[in-house]
Amino acid sequence: MSFHSSEQKKSSSRGLTAGSRKNKDSKLDPAVKPRDDGDCDGLFCAEMGFSHVNKEGSAQMVDVGDKKAQLRIARAQGTIKLNSQTLEMIKENQIKKGDVLTVAKIAGIQAAKQTANLIPLCHTLILNKIDLNFSYTKDGIKAESIVKSIGKTGVEMEALTAVNVALLTIYDMCKAVDKNMIMSDIKLLEKVKADV
Repeated sequence: MSFHSSEQKKSSSRGLTAGSRKNKDSKLDPAVKPRDDGDCDGLFCAEMGFSHVNKEGSAQMVDVGDKKAQLRIARAQGTIKLNSQTLEMIKENQIKKGDVLTVAKIAGIQAAKQTANLIPLCHTLILNKIDLNFSYTKDGIKAESIVKSIGKTGVEMEALTAVNVALLTIYDMCKAVDKNMIMSDIKLLEKVKADV
């Protein structure tokens, strides 16, 4: 464990001056000037791309009112590691709770539609398409989602939510027979924005 004096902390923070923070692509109001105090303040966070943080450092819901509606597509995936016996039981539809992958697919679709209720700063969106597909790996199942919408903001959170809840549903349906399941590698694969 290492400790630093307050003077060391001050000197290490001085490298983050207002000048070094300036992002030439920043869309911030030019009338707003960065504070030259060396702290990661709200303005710095906004300039670094944190659109859900205002210049005071408080959380905010992004205003997308001035954006035009565009085609939005996002794909995400994740995996769940299962033992070989559990995999065979799923394939043979022998899990007592029922058809695991069908229930997981419905759960993922339902979850995508509830994303704005789960993630506080997400916008409520009209989703044109939500789909989930599953494939077997050598030691588990991979889930992949696709979400489409025509709107003013992206649908990556909906795609990620669909995958997460689908995997959680597999976990729930199989937990009686498999105590060592691991969900992992949940990530965004693609995000598309195009004019319509």
